[in-house]
Amino acid sequence: MPAAFHRYVGIDYSGARTPTDGLKGLRVYVAQTAGEAPVEVLPPPSPRKYWSRRGVAIWLADLLKEDIPTIVGIDHSFSFPLRYFEVHHLAPDWYAFLEDFQAHWPTDRDHVYVDFVRDGLAGNGSARQGSPRWRRLAEERCGAKSVFHFDVQGTVAKSTHSGLPWLLYLHRQIGDKVHFWPFDGWEIPLGRSAIVEAYPSMWRRGHVIPENMTADQYDAYTIANWLQLADSGESLRPALRPPLTDSERAVALVEGWILGVGSAATPESPK
Repeated sequence: MPAAFHRYVGIDYSGARTPTDGLKGLRVYVAQTAGEAPVEVLPPPSPRKYWSRRGVAIWLADLLKEDIPTIVGIDHSFSFPLRYFEVHHLAPDWYAFLEDFQAHWPTDRDHVYVDFVRDGLAGNGSARQGSPRWRRLAEERCGAKSVFHFDVQGTVAKSTHSGLPWLLYLHRQIGDKVHFWPFDGWEIPLGRSAIVEAYPSMWRRGHVIPENMTADQYDAYTIANWLQLADSGESLRPALRPPLTDSERAVALVEGWILGVGSAATPESPK
């Protein structure tokens, strides 16, 4: 079966500092259908050596406006546990959730750190809190930490709380040209670009980080490489259709799903 995509983007995210700061931990790799190894994409020349979250979002919006079917994997959570929606009396609608979250956690604004919102110096985060005991179904299945588990090693809490407003930005910028999986449906229409939640640690277990890469570079590389290999083989399609019950699928359409969790078919990654 021919590949569904022609370009594969892996983004290792960072929730540090502000959305306009260059971040050493924010890395981008891109692979092509041809089978060549993913290469790092550097930010446009500027006084900043590294990507900022705003810079990546603008770059990604421009990339996805092109008529090249592209799949993007980003390693932060795309939504919150169902319990969060219940406690805060939110409709089980992902786009409405993004709007509500950005209104309370404006971490896409200039000079705003995640901790500024946590400390009450910006936004109204106190009205939209969660418990580190709450985990999404996908997180329970793969052993990932809660999106509300701050200030511990290996957590994606800050990345998630800083990254969610930029998913809303991308939706506003490119609309139906991109498919947010699985919120827009489990099936990605042929020829459409897609953005998925990735968990590179799951895909590179047992692999040693190359000496010429940082851990952040290797995570972004791993995402792009896994997507490329999975699409060229027979692993991506089953990964996009995890074996869930009808009730679990209904929950995942609100909470999101980590690509590859629950899927038996996995390509050998990374190269």
